[in-house]
Amino acid sequence: MYEEAIKLLTSRGKFYIDLGLERIEAALEKFSNPQDSLKCIHVAGTNGKGSVCTILDSILREAGYKTGLYTSPHIWEYTERIKVNGIEISKEDFANYVFEIAECGIHLTEFEILTVMMFLYFKRNNVDVAVLETGLGGRLDATNVIKSNLCSIITQIDLDHTERLGDTKEKIAFEKAGIIKPECPVITSMGYEAIKDRADEMNSMFIFATPFVKSEFIEALSLRGMHQRENLALAINAVNYLFKDIGDDVIAEGLRKVENPCRFQYFPEKNLIVDGSHNPNGIQALRDNLDYYFPEEKRRFVFGCLKNKDYQRMMNILFREEDEVYLNDFDYPSACTFEELKLKCPIEAHKYSSESDLSQDRLNVICGSFYMIGGMKWLKSLQV
Repeated sequence: MYEEAIKLLTSRGKFYIDLGLERIEAALEKFSNPQDSLKCIHVAGTNGKGSVCTILDSILREAGYKTGLYTSPHIWEYTERIKVNGIEISKEDFANYVFEIAECGIHLTEFEILTVMMFLYFKRNNVDVAVLETGLGGRLDATNVIKSNLCSIITQIDLDHTERLGDTKEKIAFEKAGIIKPECPVITSMGYEAIKDRADEMNSMFIFATPFVKSEFIEALSLRGMHQRENLALAINAVNYLFKDIGDDVIAEGLRKVENPCRFQYFPEKNLIVDGSHNPNGIQALRDNLDYYFPEEKRRFVFGCLKNKDYQRMMNILFREEDEVYLNDFDYPSACTFEELKLKCPIEAHKYSSESDLSQDRLNVICGSFYMIGGMKWLKSLQV
């Protein structure tokens, strides 16, 4: 039944994106607008939004709140996207919701179906707080049907999805700022005028989060990577502003329990880093982390990317002359071919074939696309 639901879901256009709120608003109206009764924290940004969401979810659960967590994309199963109290929606429930929503009489995109499912599932499970990650952009993203929220959070902004969101960071910031709601605070580490202007327009308190947080929180956070300090600061600012009853000891314990696979995740038994960075800003963070945590290690990369990414710039940032590089033309309709990647690769590269291409005498780094990582089923077995 789950497999049938996935076929139905993807048959509606797995790679089809049509930004706009009219269809999902009409569909949610048929289900009595479950989103209107949820208390939401809404997170947008180019990089870091998934980490901010999982950090918040873990802290709130540790504090005793019943949470709903909505993230994307998934890595191995669609059910990863929708969780209540850290537990994925079951495959049976997922399938039932797909069929229920498909019968509403309105043609929805894949992401719109998932978003309707999320709102219904969170409402029916009576969550205390729903933590929502936008799918693409913000202003016209399906999650933006909510009329108010506890707060909006805007993370790092970089040039990505420029064909849909604009070709400058200021234009992209304008799209992200669309999640700011009337008289609901916005927390950000970004100082773009578009965000400030939207906050003024909405009479929303503008809270600027600096990357300075208590050392005990930095030490407690289970996620590796220097870039996580900014994500941590955003989450801590939100908790301190919204949930003044949550003490530092609860926050620290929540940080120790954060799980967000494939974000600079290290597997010592294989001397392996897996990182889903898929744009230049994320790749720069990966390179900085490798240089900081593993400065002396020889490196072997497995890199794959989608055609709509600036993969030449990504490879120029990531690779050094002494690195070994394996390029992966993984099975995905818009994935770059080996030949396309090799043509732009700044150093000599080989074609990736299997897990056997990894090397115990080097630090192995798999990166470039969550879709590539999701196709490597053996990586799932490494998750504890």
